[in-house]
Amino acid sequence: MESFAYSAPATRVIFGSGTRASLADEVRRLSCHRALLLSTAPQRGEADTLAADLGPLAAGVFAEATMHTPVDVTAKAVAQVRMLDADCVVAIGGGSATGLGKAIALHTDLPQIVLPTTYAGSEATSILGQTEGGRKTTLRSPKVQPEVIVYDVDLTLTLPPQQSAVSGLNAIAHAVEALYAHDRNPVTSLLAEEGIRRFAQALPRLIAASDDRSARSDALYAAWLCGCCLNAVSMGLHHKLCHTLGGMFDLPHAETHAVILPHAVAYNGPAAADAIQRIALALGATDASAGLFDLANRLGAPTSLAALGLKPSDIDRAAAAAAETPYPNPRPLSQPALRALLDDALCGVRPTLTPSVWETSHA
Repeated sequence: MESFAYSAPATRVIFGSGTRASLADEVRRLSCHRALLLSTAPQRGEADTLAADLGPLAAGVFAEATMHTPVDVTAKAVAQVRMLDADCVVAIGGGSATGLGKAIALHTDLPQIVLPTTYAGSEATSILGQTEGGRKTTLRSPKVQPEVIVYDVDLTLTLPPQQSAVSGLNAIAHAVEALYAHDRNPVTSLLAEEGIRRFAQALPRLIAASDDRSARSDALYAAWLCGCCLNAVSMGLHHKLCHTLGGMFDLPHAETHAVILPHAVAYNGPAAADAIQRIALALGATDASAGLFDLANRLGAPTSLAALGLKPSDIDRAAAAAAETPYPNPRPLSQPALRALLDDALCGVRPTLTPSVWETSHA
């Protein structure tokens, strides 16, 4: 047994069906009385419903949460918090609403309650990604760790199949990178394997029948497990590339994760054999990178960056940006190799983990 360190976050988790009915009690439990509801514009209706449920405990609704958490949107939301004298924030939605709640907490120290409607998993973390001037940066701080997560399976039943697929693949990426993180530990490795396994089994079922409550429950549980992994250890190449592409080219967050993940695993495979084997076993595949690509294809998720709008002329800039800042990763970073990885992802090439062939063609 190797030495390790593991810190468990002090977040209250409520999981089940119909659990959103506990929201008012959770607001009071935090000794709060004026909650600002947060959502994206398309989910304004859900935020308004929650506000109505809260009655006098609701201070108002801010429905301008945006992908990649632009700092100018955060500034506008903080001004709304102060104008309404809100004493907590309640985010409903995916990563955009959750990210805005975290950004507000960073500036105000207000407590947060999150009701996830996707499988992003960011609600379980003390990580905040923000975008300014075409660049996305991330930080870790206990100030942005939500105090309460209310997982209500009912809130995920209307998540469209396509969004369910890419959201789940996004969450799987957290678990994949946790298995080869330099600061991994036995706890997160167990959570990661279980999260990948649950998703690999649940996602095809809910794509086939989006109202399958058992599949939805398994996927939401897996999202929490993967989010816990993201919170506990460092992320590597995959997340760095996705943040680079999202910040520079405004590519859709979950879809970008779905495309990049198999290629990041192929890149790191020769330097992380044990982790790659565990990923393959959890997927029920013989090849981890091809297994992830095939799962995305089976779910109808995008498998090429070109389908997301990236152009061949963008590849050099993206590779240079991803390589310019050193960070822990199983395999050393090389700009030419990153460019080759992005070329494959651009075209939707099915990767395979055959180290001798891969290294010869991508060194």
